[in-house]
Amino acid sequence: MSDKPKIDEISGVETTGHSWDGIEELNTPLPKWWVWTLMATVVWSLGYVVLMPAIPFPGGDGWSYTKGLLGYSQREIVTRQVEANEAALDVYRDQIAALPIEDVQNNDELFQVALASGRSLFGDNCAPCHGSGAQGAVGFPNLNDDDWLWGGTLEDIQVTITHGIRWEADDETRINDMPAFIKDELLSSEEARAVVEFVLQLSEQDHDAALAAEGETIFADQCAMCHGEGGEGVAMMGAPNLTDAIWLFGGDRETIMESVALGRRGQMPAWAGRLSEGDIKELAIYVHSLGGGE
Repeated sequence: MSDKPKIDEISGVETTGHSWDGIEELNTPLPKWWVWTLMATVVWSLGYVVLMPAIPFPGGDGWSYTKGLLGYSQREIVTRQVEANEAALDVYRDQIAALPIEDVQNNDELFQVALASGRSLFGDNCAPCHGSGAQGAVGFPNLNDDDWLWGGTLEDIQVTITHGIRWEADDETRINDMPAFIKDELLSSEEARAVVEFVLQLSEQDHDAALAAEGETIFADQCAMCHGEGGEGVAMMGAPNLTDAIWLFGGDRETIMESVALGRRGQMPAWAGRLSEGDIKELAIYVHSLGGGE
């Protein structure tokens, strides 16, 4: 048997002497640079495991991991960065808390900080009811339009957020209930239907003109004190405008009848004590900026 390597006729490369079903294995080792690169990565990985957090293992109440000789922790780095950012923002937040809300709005630097912070506060605290875009829902006002139950000035919004609506948090909580006219026997069913037709007339919807004429007198006696003689609403009473197409609970005949018959008593939490005074100012500025602030 010859010790001389056999050369493959087609490729001209030496063979290893191994063959399977007539197919011979070529002797083509990996390039030296590739082998050295592999060895370097192995050495590097061993060093990484020793120096850095690497190997998980069960321990304590759950899983732990080897800390590494360098004691590096990305979590600690992020925590320090967050704390540094918070400390930088606290300088602005202290100014916002100390200044009247109108002065904050007129200071461009503080206004931008208040907007950014208010947007975050809104997402955490208000979006579950008013929607992520403040578009509202049935029973929850749209904060993007120009229709405000309790006023849409910066000060009005700040008071509403601070003291809430029908929350009975303090003496400044906004409270004014709509009576349940049929349930409480203030109106008969026929009188209530007449009022509903008049409200439909005010909002320029299809209505029974004869009944609406009867309802106008009843409206003046029972409803105008809150909604105004022309139904335009009174912000200090929290009474909605009945002449436009914006409805909190719905503006069709059946829903208006339900409102008249059973009353409405929507609530909003008082955020004083839950949020700081500065947070409330930032939130009020953000809500005011959405496009519907007066």
